[in-house]
Amino acid sequence: MSDPARDDLHQPVLPGRGASDYERYLRTDELLSLQKSPEEQVHRDELLFQTVHQSSELWLKLATTECDEAAARLERSEVPPALRLLRRAVLCLQYVTTQIEMLNQMDPWEYQQIRVVLGHGSGFDSPGFRQVPRVTQRLAKAFDRLLAQAGLDLIELYQRGREFEELYLLAELLTEWDERIWLWRFRHYAIVARALGEDTVGTQGTPVQVLGKLIAQRQLPKLWRVRSRLVELFDAERANGVA
Repeated sequence: MSDPARDDLHQPVLPGRGASDYERYLRTDELLSLQKSPEEQVHRDELLFQTVHQSSELWLKLATTECDEAAARLERSEVPPALRLLRRAVLCLQYVTTQIEMLNQMDPWEYQQIRVVLGHGSGFDSPGFRQVPRVTQRLAKAFDRLLAQAGLDLIELYQRGREFEELYLLAELLTEWDERIWLWRFRHYAIVARALGEDTVGTQGTPVQVLGKLIAQRQLPKLWRVRSRLVELFDAERANGVA
């Protein structure tokens, strides 16, 4: 026998399209219509290709949104909530890096059929890719200001990290964020090279080899250079019998 009260809980109450509130809240009708239909596809792997790239844009949107909010918190000297937001952003980049492995499941020959319908589309035009450097530099400026307020430079922060635990944790999270950007770009380059070869020119006239050269770039170079300086200082102190 039907229970009217229980049946009512299965009826959508939110506005919008979809047979359930789950579908209406997540806008699944719109979301699942954003990929080409089978009739539009030149190859069935277009669904794989679009799924990977569209979901990457969602994760990058979340990552850069969290970084923007983290930077705003740092600009107000609110370090603990910024740390939590940065941990989320780092996880987002991990997910982006992991899911692009799916592209290695595409046959290099069959991928050529997809490549010719991309027009001038390029990863350089990714909205998420373009936002990453912007939010990273905002974070860097906020971090530098906090260091200055504490009367520290990077070397002193690492040498006296126990005295400035929150700033130390922030420096390490920013380093991890930059590392995750590097790993993501490296995996992207490797996947492109595996699909197209390293001697191929991309859709916008950029040789695949150029991607390889970009990998070495750091968004936050000071956080990497300080490590070399710490080695030099430690070795110098050890040589002088201080360490």
